[in-house]
Parts: sequence; C-alpha cells; structure tokens
Amino acid sequence: MSDLIRFFSIPLLAYLLGSIPFGLVFTRLSASGDIRSEGSGNIGATNVARTAGKFLGGLTLVCDIAKGAIPVWMAVGMTGGRGVLPELYVAGTAFCAFSGHLFPLFTRFRNGGKGVATAAGCFLILSPISLMVSLLFFILLVCLTERVSAGSLAASAILPLAVWKASGSEILTACAFVLAAGIFIRHRGNLVRLVTGREPALNLKVPTERPDQGHDPGGHKDRLD
Repeated sequence: MSDLIRFFSIPLLAYLLGSIPFGLVFTRLSASGDIRSEGSGNIGATNVARTAGKFLGGLTLVCDIAKGAIPVWMAVGMTGGRGVLPELYVAGTAFCAFSGHLFPLFTRFRNGGKGVATAAGCFLILSPISLMVSLLFFILLVCLTERVSAGSLAASAILPLAVWKASGSEILTACAFVLAAGIFIRHRGNLVRLVTGREPALNLKVPTERPDQGHDPGGHKDRLD
C-alpha cells in the first residue's frame, strides 16, 4: 500500500513543487517588492536578476531547475525509468512539474513562469545529453543575438530532436515536444518582438530608479522563464 501511495503522490508532489513561485518568494523575503509588478512582471530568473540582483536571479534559476529535477528523479527511482509504463510515468511527472510552474496553485493559477528552467530540470534527469545539446544552442543564440528569449526558443526547438537522437524513446520525445510547445506558447509575445526587431537586448543591470511600468507601449519585456 505504501508503494501505491508513493506512486500517486509523486506526480502530485511534482505539481505542488512546480507551483512554488521562488522568484516571488525570494524577492519578497529580501524586501525587493513584488516581482510581478517589477520589470517584465515575470517571476522567472531573468526578471529577478534584473530587478533584484544577480544573486537572487541565480538562486531563482537553481530552484526552478530543482522543481523539475527532484520529482522526476523520484519518479525514475520509483519505476526504474525504462519501459513503456515507467517512461509514461516519469514523462507524466515531468509534465506535472512543468504545469505547476506555468499555472501555480499558490498564485491561483496566474502569474506563472515560462517553463524553461523547470523543463531543463526535468531533462537533466531524463536525458542529460539532450539537455547539454539544448544548452549549447541556448548559449550560442544568446551570444549571437544578446536575447535570452532567442536562446530559450532555440534550445526548446532542438530539445525534442536531441531527445530522440539520444534516447530513441517516442514517449520521452513526445514529452520534450509538449514541454517545448508550452515554452513557445509562453514566449509568443517575445517571438513577435524578435520578428519585428523590438525585443530588448539582455541587460542584467539593476536600475537605480524604478521605471513607470504602467506605461510601456512598446511592451519591451525579455524573460528567461
């Protein structure tokens, strides 16, 4: 019975862990204000780094990665991770963690992140080689364009192919495709700005004065997650 409870509790834990808005928590604890009303308004690492400093941004990034990695690691430990049913289980757990980050229970399913770091955490366990390939594309595109969103979209686009080449698993590849699709949907505004040349370059300098975020006609927002 305990194994059965554990079997069903891991996906639930994945969603609950994914729902923790670490960027919001850290900025509030540091008296940096509500990250949802600062910068781009996103709770992810880039916006936290821009508005509250690189340390909190890095801490948010690590925790958002852990939100995906920990439950998936638990799911692999529970099932072994090999075979159709185990792969379905770990892929489902990854999806639960990812969904929690996008639609957090603790913020009433609003103000979720874009899922890049959490998806990376999932595939850090599911297919580390694939994640390394995606990370290389992320770094390359950020260096070439100075846009985090461009790197995130490139890494997400290559992930399903990298997973297929590395694992040959249709289930894990489908999981990668679903997570990549979610990331693209979350980045639709960034994608439009990239195409029209209005996406701002990466700048992690914390402003000394708060800009008036209520009047941003250009919608100049760049988010990692």
